[in-house]
Order: sequence, then structure tokens, then C-alpha cells
Amino acid sequence: MRNKFAVVWIWLCLLPLAFDFKSVETASRAVDIVLTVTSMGAACAILLIAPRFARRSRMRALVTSLFLLTIFGSVATQLLQGNEAGNYARVILPFLLMLLGYFVGCRPWDAQRLEQIERALIGAMIASLVSGIGYDLLMSDGAANMSMHVMPVTFLCLQGLLLHEFVFAQRIAKFAALLFLATIVIEIFCATPSLLAGTALLIAYATWLASPSIRPFFTTGLRAVVILALLGAMAAASASFFPSVAQAWLRHMPFATDAQPARDPVAIARLAEMKDQVDQTTSSTLSTLVGMGYGHDYRYSPSYLPDLAGMIGEKDFYAIRMWAAGHDFWVYQFFAGGLLFGLALPLAVLWALWRGSMAYRAWRQRVPDAPHLPVLGRALFVLAALPATSIGGNPLGDRFSGVVFGVALGLVVASYARIAHTMLMRAAEASGHEPPPRPPWFGAAPEEPLTEFLPAQPPRAPGTLPAR
Repeated sequence: MRNKFAVVWIWLCLLPLAFDFKSVETASRAVDIVLTVTSMGAACAILLIAPRFARRSRMRALVTSLFLLTIFGSVATQLLQGNEAGNYARVILPFLLMLLGYFVGCRPWDAQRLEQIERALIGAMIASLVSGIGYDLLMSDGAANMSMHVMPVTFLCLQGLLLHEFVFAQRIAKFAALLFLATIVIEIFCATPSLLAGTALLIAYATWLASPSIRPFFTTGLRAVVILALLGAMAAASASFFPSVAQAWLRHMPFATDAQPARDPVAIARLAEMKDQVDQTTSSTLSTLVGMGYGHDYRYSPSYLPDLAGMIGEKDFYAIRMWAAGHDFWVYQFFAGGLLFGLALPLAVLWALWRGSMAYRAWRQRVPDAPHLPVLGRALFVLAALPATSIGGNPLGDRFSGVVFGVALGLVVASYARIAHTMLMRAAEASGHEPPPRPPWFGAAPEEPLTEFLPAQPPRAPGTLPAR
């Protein structure tokens, strides 16, 4: 708390990459370098002033080990496969940013620093949403023709934070309600079924997380039904006022009577892409174990050529070569790292999400006043947006999303470790046993009391000076 530039470093770590759009072809390479170097430099500055844990945590050790296995394993695969160095550096960069964000969030920050980090996180996501949609509106003919190529990957992260405010904090501010409605309107006008499916998953996740038993399940379930009914009413109103938007949604519904039956070329192309990635990875024992590497070339599987007939020529089909992170997070991780290195990061994310969610459900019912419990809840919703976003693409193909998900993962792991230790202390004291000695969280002498468990100022009589 003594570093007066800490707030500046936090904002410089999260905000610059919020304006990073890979789809803007006229953007200069120098701008990308400046944004990335600024974010990475600020993250390193935060790590220099960040406190460190003095207590061990199995969850923190496991997640950190799996994360480091992914990064160092990618170097080993790169040496074995010999991919293009430039392509490898571009694809691995979001994962390096995620690792830096993880180390920034996985620290025993005090309440004021945590509030500053969360405020910067929300501000950066709002800035990414506003700038991305604004650019799309300027480049399109109107709201009905908006494309989804600059939709921020952290779109569902912002919705998750708003759902936490509505369901758990029970604060329905005007700005938060309008912002949530604005995100739903954007999903409807952009005709993105994957985002709406992710929103539905987040609502179901909030319903499950807020229902540790059967009795509150009906209350939260009724609240979720009301929210879904409002979403359906908004969709019906948008279809009636904007026929072009309704026509765009009818293309995704093969059972609609007014829609012409047609195959979705985007879905077929992604299936062809994943099929080729799996075929390449399983082509040999070495590639199955260590993968093909980040930035390795892939194309569409020839078995999907008949499905794309009339949409793309055979010559152009076989000429396609891609090296960027694939459009499916789970398949691309297997393609890049194989069984040894590709499963580590998905396992770390799913394990932290599951372990943190189960603990949050129990602690919220038993000890709702536990310190850092709201921080854990908000970070869980941001992290839950990663598998929800993977429905429509790879959430870690973007540099800004790498930082956001890394900070969220770090906050989940750090908050879980601190609350779990607090629960152990309370259980030991309640059972009448002498609790184990309390080493400091960071940088304090062992005999100094912890402000997490003891009041900052002991009670004193009126008119007397505080004791030293």
C-alpha cells in the first residue's frame, strides 16, 4: 500500500489491450507492439511491488504447476517440431499474458488493492465493449448489419460480473441494469447464437451456484425463469421492429417454416478445421504426446470438401493454410501440446473453477461474512466465461482476453487459499483445540497480529488514547 504508483500500473496492465482489435487491417504493427509492451511492463512492475504468500496451498501449487507445464512444454514442442518462430511467438503471446495476469492476481492483496484491480478490470472490459461495437457501427451500414468480427472476447465476462451483482450481491443499480440490457441487445442485433448460449450457461451457473440446497433452488430458479422470459420478450420485440434481424436469426433455425434450408458454412469450416487438427496430432506417437506446437500450420480436412461444394472451389480449398490459434479452445490445446502439455491448462482452469465453485456454495451458506468471499464470487463468474465463450471460438486467441482470464484465475486461486485457511482456523478454535501458529501472509514479523482475524483498533474507553 506504500507504492503510490500501484494504481497506475494496474490500469496500464489491463486497459491498453482493451483497444487491441486484430480485425483492423489498417492498424500499424507498432501500435500492437506498444500496447503489448505497455501491458507486460506494467504487469512486471506490479509483480515487483506485490506481496507474497508465506503459506502453502495445494490448489495454488497444482494450478501454477499445470500452467508452467503448458508454457515450458510449448518450448519443448517448438524445439521438436521446428515451427516458424514468428508464428509461435504470436500465438504463445496471449498465453504468456495470461501467465503474467495469473501471477498478478494470485497475490495476498489487501482489500483496497483488490478493489482497485476489480475496478480496473471492469473498466477495461467496458472500454473494450464500447470501442469494439463503436468501430463495428462505423464500418457497417447500420445496427442491423453489424458483424461479429470485433466482438470482444470478454463479452461474457462482463455479463458474468453483472449477474453476480444481481443474484448474489443483490444490487440492481440503474447503470448495471442498463448495461446488462445493452449486452443482450448487442447479442440479438449481431445474431450470435454462441453468445446467447453462453449467456444462458452463465444464468444456469448462477442458479446452481446460488442454490446449495433444494429449498433456495426454487427461488433462484424462478429468478432465472423471469430473466429468460425478459430475454425472450426482448428478442420478440427486436424481431417485430427489425425484420432484417429476425431474418438473420431464422437462418440459424432449420425448423423455421419461413427460412430456406441451408448449411452453415462457418460451422462446417470449423468442423473441418478441428478434424484436420485431430488428424495431424494423432498421425504419429510423437505428435500425440507433445502435439504439433503453437503456430503450426493446419487447414481444412478434405473429408468436408463435399459439404463446402459451391461455396469454395477445390483449388482454393487445398490452398488454405492457417497458423493462428484455432477456433476451438479444447481441440487446439490438444493440437498444440498433445497429451503431455495440451491438457494441462484446460485441467487447471476446470479444476480451479470446480473447486472454487463448490467451496463458494458451502462457504456462502455457512459463513457468509468470510473475508474475500465476494472477490471469489466475482472472479468465478469471470473465469466461468472462458468455457462459455469457447462455444463460439477460442477465448485465448486474443491478447486482452489472456490478461483478463489470467487475473481472474489468479484471484480465484488466491481467494480460495486465504478463505480455506481462515475456515481451518475458525474450525480449530470452535472445537476447543489450540489453532496452529499463524505465520504472516506477507512481509510482517511473526509476532505481528493479522488484520484479517483481529480488529484494526482494539476497543477502548471514550476519551483515552489508543494503546501502542
